[in-house]
Amino acid sequence: MSEAMLAAFRHDAHKFAGESHDNAPETFCGVSVNRTVPMGADSDAGALSRPQQRQTQTVPTHHDHSRLSLLTGEPVANVEQAPRETIRELLAVGSVSTAHERWLASDVAALFNESVYHPYTSLKYHTLLVAALLDNYRDGHDFADCRLVVDPGGVVVPCRTVFEGSRFALRIDADDHDCPSARLGSRPWQSWASVWNRLPAHPLKTDRETFDMVLDANLRRIGAWSTALQYIEDFEGWDATPSEPWE
Repeated sequence: MSEAMLAAFRHDAHKFAGESHDNAPETFCGVSVNRTVPMGADSDAGALSRPQQRQTQTVPTHHDHSRLSLLTGEPVANVEQAPRETIRELLAVGSVSTAHERWLASDVAALFNESVYHPYTSLKYHTLLVAALLDNYRDGHDFADCRLVVDPGGVVVPCRTVFEGSRFALRIDADDHDCPSARLGSRPWQSWASVWNRLPAHPLKTDRETFDMVLDANLRRIGAWSTALQYIEDFEGWDATPSEPWE
């Protein structure tokens, strides 16, 4: 099990180097990477974030794996300057649970998009989705069994939590443990907004918090899963305080 799950966390290492999967080396800084993820988990996670047959640039002026921020529309960083040692530490972990924890907390993985054709997607959250789906599939669950589950802040389910925040966490699981949840659907597609809209209860205080109202309104418009999860992280970490007091 550990080798298959570790492959899920390492399968897209070639994107850190700006290389295609076909041309990628089998190692990155001495770590075995870029292996095929079993049980179709990678393609299913990809379908959650991008059209499968659409290989054209949606932002014609953007040509690399630096992620565009949905908050600003600008690249979040120059990924060519991303520290290789930090990336290696993310990939070299031999423990599945530790690998999951590091990806959840990773800042460097959030700098990269999952596809140059869809630069608002996130390599960080695509990878976490791949791991969560694979872990469910290995337990005998089909995609149609899986749900988006809202957990309290601080609750992390190994391999299945795909977002960890201070107020709430999100996971992909067939068992919701009596937490608010909604089915992903019968097949994988860009369905974030649809699933978010179907949740019976939301973790955001949309009745009295303007910040949460804006976040929720935008989440109800985003189709791509990795983009939406990254947007939650970016929005909650965004310092919108003006440098000078409002007149």
